[in-house]
Amino acid sequence: MVKVRTKDIIEKFNLELVSGEEGINRPISTSDLSRPGIEMAGYFTYYPAERVQLLGKTEISFFQQLDDEQKKIRMEKICTDITPAIIVSREMEIPKELIEASERESVPVLRSRLKTTRLTSHLTNFLESKLAPTTAMHGVLVDIYGIGVLITGKSGVGKSETALELVKRGHRLVADDCVEIRQEDQDTLVGNAPGLIEHLLEIRGLGIINVMTLFGAGSVRSYKRISLIINLEIWDQHKQYDRLGLEEEKMKIIDTDVTRITLPVRPGRNLAVIIEVAAMNFRLKRMGINAAEQFSSRLTDVIEDGDREDI
Repeated sequence: MVKVRTKDIIEKFNLELVSGEEGINRPISTSDLSRPGIEMAGYFTYYPAERVQLLGKTEISFFQQLDDEQKKIRMEKICTDITPAIIVSREMEIPKELIEASERESVPVLRSRLKTTRLTSHLTNFLESKLAPTTAMHGVLVDIYGIGVLITGKSGVGKSETALELVKRGHRLVADDCVEIRQEDQDTLVGNAPGLIEHLLEIRGLGIINVMTLFGAGSVRSYKRISLIINLEIWDQHKQYDRLGLEEEKMKIIDTDVTRITLPVRPGRNLAVIIEVAAMNFRLKRMGINAAEQFSSRLTDVIEDGDREDI
């Protein structure tokens, strides 16, 4: 499925369509951009034709120094059947050779008011966000003290009810039931709710509630970086659960490893408070304060002191 087309960047950045209108539905498959300066000089061996091409002041001024035949040849080679767009920055005048070649190959030629560097930055950020690898997970995403906590577990274990209690305690809901996740960087996962169920929470026996309507605009967020996963499971008396917190479990989502904590669920446990504390403890660990390691160190010191006294 095509995520971004040329017409999308035209609308997003308010670009002027100069020529090649028939190609505005061309797909953009990469967030990498190209400034074809060396191609203007005649070297096309490694020309990345599938990228959006940006022509700035440097490229245009060099192009003006070429003779008429060279101008025609260079522009014909730059305009290919897979080039999604050619953007000229700074509202500079577009060479007639580029317009002619773009019309023949149906390559959209666009003009922007922005400087080339700023346009490159904005366009790259937009394309990286839209073209990032994505997946969807069953769970609830909540912003707790600035930590994006993804609550997972089997259906009916109490994820939504726990999220409701967390919202009542002043935290913010991002998504319930289905969380759309995109990997924006090598180790950055961002979650959001599908548009259809944004701000909605399903509570069995109560039905669908609108969190923003009930608790106000401060109770919801549109998206949040996922830093911690809390997996809820029904208490199994035969299973050994971590009691110290020395071992850190990881879960891979797309290409990113995320810390996961498994919490057993049984009557009498206040899951909202436990998850709240887990988020705060996670923040402390990132700041270099690890209570479990401190306890282990103290215990080791006590044992060593005892061994010395025995000697």
